[in-house]
Amino acid sequence: MNRARIKLAGLVALGVAMVAVGSGCDLQENADTANGRQLFIEKCGTCHYLKEAGTSGQVGPDLDAAFANARHEGMDQDTIEGVVLDQIEHPRETDPSDPAYMPPMLVEGQDAKDVATYVGGVAGVPGIEPPTAPGGPGGQVFANNGCGSCHTFAAAQSAGAVGPDLDEGLQGQNVKEIEQSIVDPNAKITKGFQPNIMPENYEQTIDPKDLKLLVDFLYENAGKTQQK
Repeated sequence: MNRARIKLAGLVALGVAMVAVGSGCDLQENADTANGRQLFIEKCGTCHYLKEAGTSGQVGPDLDAAFANARHEGMDQDTIEGVVLDQIEHPRETDPSDPAYMPPMLVEGQDAKDVATYVGGVAGVPGIEPPTAPGGPGGQVFANNGCGSCHTFAAAQSAGAVGPDLDEGLQGQNVKEIEQSIVDPNAKITKGFQPNIMPENYEQTIDPKDLKLLVDFLYENAGKTQQK
């Protein structure tokens, strides 16, 4: 069993325990879920899959999978919020050199409550989809695969800073070069960034038609807003 699955099992087990001892805590009253969503994309999306956020991280647990069955078994939103908040404040102890390491207090105070409320409202909800993204079909593929959580790209209205600014980095590249940067991200590392940060399995996880839409979107729009 890999580390992510171990963490996933622990997350669900914690939720079950919380259901047994109480109905959870109500964080919704003063929460800003729009802020929670943005913070999740920026701070959590590189490690966690969450469909509504359009993030596809694989280092940590898939949060939809973690909570879908719990919802089916009757776990309410307040309890899910409490589970998420506890995980933010007290993540599983592990060595910081472990790729699955989650720092404590990644977000704090009201921001942590906003994230917990947002996740509690969308994780594992049957049939939930990401909101319509800017940029047409290619922009939707960009959003659905969490690209904006790592990259700045004006046409997608994203401002991620984990990876290179695509408006700058993709200018002058042809479609083949852009496609390679997606399916084989370690082939050429942008100066100032480390290898093995971007997932290497997009060729398997993105449908070929969607991959073409994404590449065309990036090719047609890289630097476009900056040049106006």
